[in-house]
Amino acid sequence: MILSKLSQALKMQLKLAACILLILNLLILSGCESPEKNSDKIKITLWHGINPPPNRDVFQTLTDKFNKTHPNIQIEPVYIGQPDQQLPKILTAIVGNAPPDLLWNSATISGKLAELNAIQPLENWLNKSPRKAEIDPALFESMELGGHTWSVPLGTNNTAIFYRPSLFKAAGIKEVPQNWAQLKQAARSLTRDTNGDGRTDQHGIVLPLGKGEWTVFTWLPFMFTAGGELKAATPQTPVPQIDNPGSRAALELWRDLLKEGSAILSAPERGYELDNFIAGKVAMQITGPWTLAQLQQSPIDYAVMPIPALKRPAAVVGGENLFLMKTSPERERAALKFLEYVLGEEFQTAWALGTGYLPINLKSRQSQAYQSFVEKNPVLRVFLEQMNSARARPIISGYSRLSENLGRAIEATLLGRNPQDALKESQERLTLTLDIATAKGK
Repeated sequence: MILSKLSQALKMQLKLAACILLILNLLILSGCESPEKNSDKIKITLWHGINPPPNRDVFQTLTDKFNKTHPNIQIEPVYIGQPDQQLPKILTAIVGNAPPDLLWNSATISGKLAELNAIQPLENWLNKSPRKAEIDPALFESMELGGHTWSVPLGTNNTAIFYRPSLFKAAGIKEVPQNWAQLKQAARSLTRDTNGDGRTDQHGIVLPLGKGEWTVFTWLPFMFTAGGELKAATPQTPVPQIDNPGSRAALELWRDLLKEGSAILSAPERGYELDNFIAGKVAMQITGPWTLAQLQQSPIDYAVMPIPALKRPAAVVGGENLFLMKTSPERERAALKFLEYVLGEEFQTAWALGTGYLPINLKSRQSQAYQSFVEKNPVLRVFLEQMNSARARPIISGYSRLSENLGRAIEATLLGRNPQDALKESQERLTLTLDIATAKGK
């Protein structure tokens, strides 16, 4: 009896073991078959920091459309935080040999990525593509370095000065400023005690306090219009000259606006916030077309003027670019198909209509859909016109150090330092840091 029960139990255990072995075999076979079934589909990872969330939704919708029309390629966008949060993650991925296939970021990191040998040059592909002739010529400065094309633009923009027409009218200003003298005069006229309590409650313009990239980005057009350049003095001294006559003039302009009491400063590193502009506490603010959605939802009046000129019209190219990371030939070919799609008229028109970015594709700008959009949002004409004189920020490897030191000079000036002293100190610091970096590289 006992032997019979033991025999039955043993048989049950053997059957159970056989079932488990069969299930494991099926799982293994299933796992082996899965890649074969999906071997014709290449998954491409794209890291990005697209914001605000509605813009992310637009990008996802356009990406889904690409995936449906390219059954062998699956683009997977992954949000990894804002650009200033991305660099440590990117560098870690590169060092760990686990980069994404495509990367969204500011063109200013091009030199660093190229120096790390992490990205593929694109000129051979782009020169054969019909898309090259459709790209706004102003954008090539942000794409090219050392004889190579390192990225392609996803979207573009620039900054101008938004203003409140009703406040201009109340101050007796009939024409918008076209040069620096007129800008200073308008700012003085717009600085007023509107309620008669003896205190100024409306200022002409708000200036961005801080040393971050936003401050640098909004200040650079003034440097460029004053004739400044961020170029090395000579091939033997390859350090960008942030201390130049144009820089000094631009810093003096912002200092004068503050000293005359016709400008106020933003909260530290928050010069993009529109609260004071919407509340009527300031009549002018430097910002870009991405603010249109917020302004359209507010009850205020607004218009846009170009950056007032000193020596020449100027603007600075904004927006982000896409980089092709070094992975494998097969993955890179698949990623290039997506870049071709992004540069095309269809994507660019939909992206512009959905986000407020300017199309980088010239055919898209002339399309009926986009022209109708501009008719409904005429302030966009200012930004489109400024692209004719727009300049890119340098995309050299040391741009982060350049920006940091330029930002320090701007912030110091806004806090009362003499512009010449602030620039001299920043130039010395930049030269030292770049020299040290060069020596370590050797």
